[in-house]
Amino acid sequence: MSSMLFKPFEIKNVTLKNRIVMSPMCMYSSTNQQGFVEDFHMTHYVSRAIGQVGLIIVEATAVTPQGRISAQDLGIWSDDHLPQLKKLVSGMKQYGAATGIQLAHAGRKALVDGDIYAPSAIAFDEKSKTPAALTKEQITETIQSFQAGAKRAKEAGFDIIEIHGAHGYLINEFLSPLSNKREDEYGGSSENRYRFLGDIIDAIKQVWDGPLFVRISASDYHPEGLDAEDYIQYAKEMKKQGVDLIDVSSGAVVPARIQTYPGYQVRFAETIKTHSGIATGAVGLITHGIQAEEILQNKRADLIFIARELLRDPFWPRTAAAQLNEKITAPQQYERGW
Repeated sequence: MSSMLFKPFEIKNVTLKNRIVMSPMCMYSSTNQQGFVEDFHMTHYVSRAIGQVGLIIVEATAVTPQGRISAQDLGIWSDDHLPQLKKLVSGMKQYGAATGIQLAHAGRKALVDGDIYAPSAIAFDEKSKTPAALTKEQITETIQSFQAGAKRAKEAGFDIIEIHGAHGYLINEFLSPLSNKREDEYGGSSENRYRFLGDIIDAIKQVWDGPLFVRISASDYHPEGLDAEDYIQYAKEMKKQGVDLIDVSSGAVVPARIQTYPGYQVRFAETIKTHSGIATGAVGLITHGIQAEEILQNKRADLIFIARELLRDPFWPRTAAAQLNEKITAPQQYERGW
């Protein structure tokens, strides 16, 4: 039986040549501090396309300057970012990779000068800056910034957009009762806490008709926080709104001790896929082709998101193919060594 890992995967109007996704990972390498793609990004992403990754999702890219995790983050808040983003997309596509970009706002975890923003004026920890609580007007402006980022992503030629709703950044802060203490329509009940993400999805769908992913943190690892069961309902709502896949990570909305082990987050992806009927991506210490194949064969997730293993091995698809006794096509220039 041929492996599922190397079977094409169709999602809306995009076909991925295999089920391997390069997970978005911040590189903190925009040395000009204006959010521009630089030579490093070209080398970093295009080499993984040469390595035959099916879908490459570019790292968290800020929709506003104050939404950067660091001053070295990539940005998409200005049309000035478009020429280099277009060049990056073109570079990845010439080697057969589908291209995605993760639209992000860091919220209270932003490490930039000036004010930072969150649903409520609660610092991440005792060492962190206290954020200003977003006003209603600022919430509307931020939703519009996500929409404008999606428009630019389309103009740049990306195939897929992922909304970053995980890891304790702004959207995750709205979703979790640990960080959202608002008393208006964006806080309180589960439905109200979802509203910010729901409004962003609706705004993006007005300008984007391609595949739309959302990354979530399926557990807050806190007794008063959210867990995968809570996200089943959120996943059903996202599916209704037209989200195509949920990229299932976990943690980081509050400091927590997380027990990690190979594939430790796969159970979250499986729970959400099984109970909400939406496609999911599994991520987190997936390092071996056989491990990835087990996840797919047992329908625990639909795509395999690879992070640190692709930092160690830009040609991980070739490595995984060898582990699964598969042969995959090499770029013509590499055939004699493949």
